[in-house]
Amino acid sequence: MNREDFSMLKSDIIYLDNGATTLKPMILSETISDYYNNYSANAHRGDYNISLKVDTMYEKTRHLVRELINARSIKEIVFTSGSTDSLNKIIFGYFKYHLKKDDEVLITKSEHASNILPWFELEDDINIKVRYIDLTSDLKVTFDNIKKAITDKTKVISLAHITNVAGDIRPLKEIVEYAHKNDILVLVDGAQSVAHMPYDVQELDVDFRNFSAHKMCGPTGVGVLYGKEELLENLRPVVVGGGMNSTFTSNRERTYNDLPHRLEAGTPNIAGVIGFGSTIEYLNKIGMDVIHTYETNLRKYTIDRLEEVPNIIIYNKTSESGIIAFNIDGIFAQDLAIYLNKYHICVRAGNHCAKILRDELGVKNTCRISLYFYNTTDEIDKLIEVLKNPHIKDEII
Repeated sequence: MNREDFSMLKSDIIYLDNGATTLKPMILSETISDYYNNYSANAHRGDYNISLKVDTMYEKTRHLVRELINARSIKEIVFTSGSTDSLNKIIFGYFKYHLKKDDEVLITKSEHASNILPWFELEDDINIKVRYIDLTSDLKVTFDNIKKAITDKTKVISLAHITNVAGDIRPLKEIVEYAHKNDILVLVDGAQSVAHMPYDVQELDVDFRNFSAHKMCGPTGVGVLYGKEELLENLRPVVVGGGMNSTFTSNRERTYNDLPHRLEAGTPNIAGVIGFGSTIEYLNKIGMDVIHTYETNLRKYTIDRLEEVPNIIIYNKTSESGIIAFNIDGIFAQDLAIYLNKYHICVRAGNHCAKILRDELGVKNTCRISLYFYNTTDEIDKLIEVLKNPHIKDEII
């Protein structure tokens, strides 16, 4: 689907590492080049025409993001450098000042490092308790296990919508409804989901959410922090400086800007944000529901074909997303990835920034296929042909 829009697909590669970052359509580089070549001024700084154009284009992207996730207001859309930056700003800018000693935060062992390490740091700083929600034998989060994990001290549930190794899609609607009935806030890591399906923050009623542009055909170095306006009003800026204040004096009096700009100190990645707007428009033309349906069907095809491979171990066979974790018995994950690279097939190998998932998975490293709408059944067939090579171990050695 739409493969002609991606220059890299004109080369001899099969790119199956979309969970790490997606390929970029040509419209992205064209939009970024247009900014750098024709109106490369700063944002929210000047009173001349090209600077005003920058403001218009920059804020256009904010409106596009608001529409994409159906936020109530552009005040709820904050640009960051990526999902990791967004999570750190939420955890250290809001929860650091709204949690107290012995309050509990629930996560899982299948979360990405960016949704684990900040909580560990906060645990050390203010003596909260980080606890784990049990996973099922097929690495999923169930509503029942959420309810079992909640105690009268639970104040936050912080979960990925889709995890980057197990690939399970969490039942957010049920989780959020139950959490709010128990006065628990819900932070959703959307890094692996926003690019792959329709998402409505108002319908799901999530409190905070993050995602990155580079995982949805956009540039690196751009992310989004979403929060309900009433919560963001009480989120302290983690970074202060230019662009986020309206005044300050020598006697330390200072007034910070209104949302969202007070949370965007310094010169932002202007070209990246403007470019991100072009890729949101690009994805909207395809349709997020179309992308989701296509990926669902391609995943089923991929699982069916992978099961033909001798000695293969698929760790998340029943998950719903385009993420598939696997190994071949007797072959180290990195060795298998290097072998596939000989045939120009790009997969991820390692622990995928989910280092404590090994407690549940039983292995430290896996190979990961992560699909997107430009992948095809022909590419999967080539992958299977290479994996079924009867001399695979000899070639690796």
